[in-house]
Amino acid sequence: MQSDSSPGHLLEGITVLNLGSVGPAARAARTLADYGAQVVALAPVTRNSALAIKPVYHTYGAGRDFKRMRVDLKAEAGREALLRLTEKADVLIESFRPGAADRLGIGWEVVHARSRQLIYCSTSGYGQDGPASHWAGHDLNYLAMSGFLACSEPRADGGPPIPGATVADSAGGGMHAVLAILAALVRRSLTGEGTRLDVAAAEGALSLMSLSIDQYLAEGEVAGPREVLLTGRYAFYDLYETSDAKWLSVAAIEKHFYENLCDRLGHPEFKPHQYDDEKQDEIRAAFGQAIRSRTRDDWTEELAPNDTCVAPVLSIPELVNDPHWRARGVFMDAESEGRGDFEQLSPILAGGHRGHEKHRVRPDEETDCVDLLADAGYSEKERADLIDEGVVE
Repeated sequence: MQSDSSPGHLLEGITVLNLGSVGPAARAARTLADYGAQVVALAPVTRNSALAIKPVYHTYGAGRDFKRMRVDLKAEAGREALLRLTEKADVLIESFRPGAADRLGIGWEVVHARSRQLIYCSTSGYGQDGPASHWAGHDLNYLAMSGFLACSEPRADGGPPIPGATVADSAGGGMHAVLAILAALVRRSLTGEGTRLDVAAAEGALSLMSLSIDQYLAEGEVAGPREVLLTGRYAFYDLYETSDAKWLSVAAIEKHFYENLCDRLGHPEFKPHQYDDEKQDEIRAAFGQAIRSRTRDDWTEELAPNDTCVAPVLSIPELVNDPHWRARGVFMDAESEGRGDFEQLSPILAGGHRGHEKHRVRPDEETDCVDLLADAGYSEKERADLIDEGVVE
């Protein structure tokens, strides 16, 4: 299990208000909470619940370590409650359509005038301005716009594949937002001023594609499928089927790794031809024939520990039982009323604490409304009035 010698959570003392229930905003909030920030999940009141997507109970860490409040942002008192919360918060994350927060009266200028220290992070698909800024979209659309899909191996009908992970939502959006927020927190520590962040998931995906984009801009080389090294042009960077109809990933880029691979596959004659385009079909066929002679796990045991840059292609059921991941402590226990015990990913990013105690999924109706309003300076009567009026829950 990964050790952590830090005395406490890295973001302990940081408060984050999150107005986004899914997508990049939810992923960013999850990561910030895993680093110890106090995340307050703000959702619409029950009568307006159709305005927000309700995630499945186990998603985004099942609300682990979040505080919760429902608030009616269409009511003046609800907007005021949010603004009061921002006065003691460090970060606000929102994922409305561009311009919607301004129309609600909780846009950057209003919030910044009230809470000059607050970092205001807007997450969207294509950014707050530009011709595509108002397009509706999801992960697949952002990957399409970034060149990611066009560089991926085509499916049987020749079209781009649907990726097995929400790369744009998670890395292009969520991690992008976290990185920007952390940079803004550093700047605030020097200036005392908050920052507005325009986090576009599609631009985050562009950043992930920078090697291929810059290659084209500098030299005109298009990184299509099988066209460049990292899209499978060479036999040493490919996926090969094994005798048990499973798959092995091979990425022996460096010369010594490639030569080790050739030797262990029984084809030392190909060692001088690593980048010889005229030889690639022959090398790929020979590697494929050799790898098909044994099972995936046999080849993993033979190749992976011996400097060949080989790893098995694991399914989800396989990876959750993989001894490496178990040894690293990447899973933790949780329980949900009516659904029983289950496991979930623990806070696994570097610097997080993996020894998390068992997480209890809170009932939908349970919130922290009274405590949060008290912390914002509302009196007992004011809190009761807001609750009775249905402005907060």
